[in-house]
Amino acid sequence: MKGQTGDYIPQKDHSVLRTVPQELAGRRLDQALARMFPEHSRSRLAAWLRDGHIELDSRAAKPSERIWGGERVSVRPQPDESELAARAEAIGLDIVFEDDAILVLDKPAGLVVHPGSGNWQGTMLNALLHHEPRLAALPRAGIVHRLDKDTSGLLVVAKTLAAHTHLVRQLQARSVERGYLALVHGRIEGDGAVDAPIGRDPRNRIRMAVVSGGKPARTSFHVLRRFANATLLECSLATGRTHQIRVHMHSLGHPLVGDPIYRLAGRGAAVQQPAAIARQALHATRLAFVHPVSGTRMRFESPLPADMRELIERLE
Repeated sequence: MKGQTGDYIPQKDHSVLRTVPQELAGRRLDQALARMFPEHSRSRLAAWLRDGHIELDSRAAKPSERIWGGERVSVRPQPDESELAARAEAIGLDIVFEDDAILVLDKPAGLVVHPGSGNWQGTMLNALLHHEPRLAALPRAGIVHRLDKDTSGLLVVAKTLAAHTHLVRQLQARSVERGYLALVHGRIEGDGAVDAPIGRDPRNRIRMAVVSGGKPARTSFHVLRRFANATLLECSLATGRTHQIRVHMHSLGHPLVGDPIYRLAGRGAAVQQPAAIARQALHATRLAFVHPVSGTRMRFESPLPADMRELIERLE
């Protein structure tokens, strides 16, 4: 199919073919591509070239090779990763409760809740859009709160805009009850609370930390069981900051067992034992809120997942 610009676009893969003009003779291919395909960004063209989606005279092209005019360049445009975030995917969901207004899910460890850098596909949002396509009309497909990728447990999702607004207001009012089971390193002798602001770690931007200019955060904890060098806690959140329990327990010198990011360094590291679990030992076990339509207080509980249960059995 020939367009007005002289491009040829085959029907099967929608590739765009263009002839290298003589004025680009002697240039590197990667430099010429920006001139020949100005509708695409340089970074996107570079990625397609690297991943084999650009050919020169029907063969694999190399960024550094020179062109001399007259060659045929074929580009197969690929969707931007962020565009995949809104695609429905047939991913199984463990639905605990569902009606016309809400969904309550028990998320497994390893499932990303919302698409983001490095995780544009295979998320809970993609699964929700497959389960209920109408969620595409809601902010974040109805997701009102999150769990870390490797934290398991309960989440509530709104199915209507009114329910979404109602749940968000409950979260802002701190009336949503969220309880977590956390296995931490070391022995904690009594119940307590951490009331310390959380923000980006100034020394490592992928981490959060207790910092003076951070957002207010409060975590309460209750000792359930003690082991030789670990403690099982029930934690309750008054706020919902990123990595809150993980950061607060780390700040006390009792990081979560299995946590790959928040670990003790120096002398304190000697008391930590190798984790027999492939992720941080944290599970959202309890969730309670007011139903946005009926006004009934709803409460849900999720038992410990197998990996945490087996770890505790070994500690015994």
